Amino acid sequence: MFKITPPPEWGIEPVPKEHRILGFPDYFVLWSSLGVGLLVLQAGTYLVPGLNLGQALVAIIIGTALGVLLLSLAGIVGSDNGVPTMVMLRPALGQRGSYLPTLLNLAQLLGWTAFELWVMARAANHVSQQLFHYSNYPLWLFIFTLWCVFLALGGPLVVVRQWLEKFGIWVVYLVTLFITIYLFTHLDVSALLHAGGEGGGNFWLTVDLVVAMPISWMPLVADYNRFARKSKPAFWGTYIGYFLANVWFYTLGAMLALVPGVDVTAPEGLAAAIMTMTGGALALAIILVDETDNAFADIYSAAVSTQNILPKVGQRLLVIIIGVMSLALATILSMDAYFDFLLLIGSVFVPLFGLLAADYFILRKRNYNLDELYAPRGAYWYRRGFNLWALLAWVIGVILYHAIAHYAPWLGASIPSFVATLLLYSALGMTTRGPGRGTSHLEGYKEET
Repeated sequence: MFKITPPPEWGIEPVPKEHRILGFPDYFVLWSSLGVGLLVLQAGTYLVPGLNLGQALVAIIIGTALGVLLLSLAGIVGSDNGVPTMVMLRPALGQRGSYLPTLLNLAQLLGWTAFELWVMARAANHVSQQLFHYSNYPLWLFIFTLWCVFLALGGPLVVVRQWLEKFGIWVVYLVTLFITIYLFTHLDVSALLHAGGEGGGNFWLTVDLVVAMPISWMPLVADYNRFARKSKPAFWGTYIGYFLANVWFYTLGAMLALVPGVDVTAPEGLAAAIMTMTGGALALAIILVDETDNAFADIYSAAVSTQNILPKVGQRLLVIIIGVMSLALATILSMDAYFDFLLLIGSVFVPLFGLLAADYFILRKRNYNLDELYAPRGAYWYRRGFNLWALLAWVIGVILYHAIAHYAPWLGASIPSFVATLLLYSALGMTTRGPGRGTSHLEGYKEET
């Protein structure tokens, strides 16, 4: 049987050619798996009944198409250069400037890992109560943390080739198909599509909520897509895989919220609904098993991101530390702030990708100098390690996002903030002695040493 051993710890250095082995099927499986989860179902329940099912479905498709496009384009930067996400931000923000999104990313990854552990432990505890009359939430929390840390220690190549492709994703597809058939045969879908919503739901704010889910993966995408043999298959595997899964699970979440008598305000309610529809706990257990790959990805990328600031600290040690921190955070969580948490993620990382897209695709024409990424006071040093023009454009994009979300939510904040940041930074790069005209041009801009 074909086996893959864990790769060596090269940290944030470019992945060697011999380890860049993943293609379209691998990325389709990986990103469709990452698009599946109880938290995606939970997010889908927020879309209705403020909107009717038809309106929610349109918002899901638009938000997913936009968010996954940004996610997949960010993946190209990683697969082109073989570097993780936080390192590929150095040419735009400066070596020290990249520390700011690194810290923000670490904070969101700790939050996401804790949310994943929390929702899995509560759902599993509900199953345990129903089947065995035994409740022990801390025990389930510890078990899921231990398994996710174990996966993170194995790394992406092991998880994709040995876990997801051989087992995890296929049984989850089967269970999800069963739930889909149940909902379509027990609900009057045609009536729900055309029925009026209860009101209070803003269409473009809903789109922003959907965009936030794939965008939450943007700071992680290059950590996995750097293992690609070629960029084009990785792009399409990422796009198609995540698009289908995100649309599917957001839609199922919205439909579950419309099932009479189903409480979807907490993971226990979702767990009970899945058990009822599938006739037992096995289907829920399979979904919970797949849910662990989301927490794995968060833990692994948190370790890789931290190495952007602390490159000499071992990746496996960081994986264990982050697992313990997430476990502690999961003990104090609730779902009350989940909606705001998703929108906050979008407000930071949508403009950040506008900045990255301008720098890589427009100004530098997909050409980064890999040696200069790691060179002390090199071409990407700018002034004391910061590119102030890039930071300014990013801050303006974030401010614009929040201004639209608060004062003109009907407009939707994602597209305007992304476009504004992209255009602003492109203009700054073309009209100043700043970024965008190749490494040699940057020599006159960096700090004198």
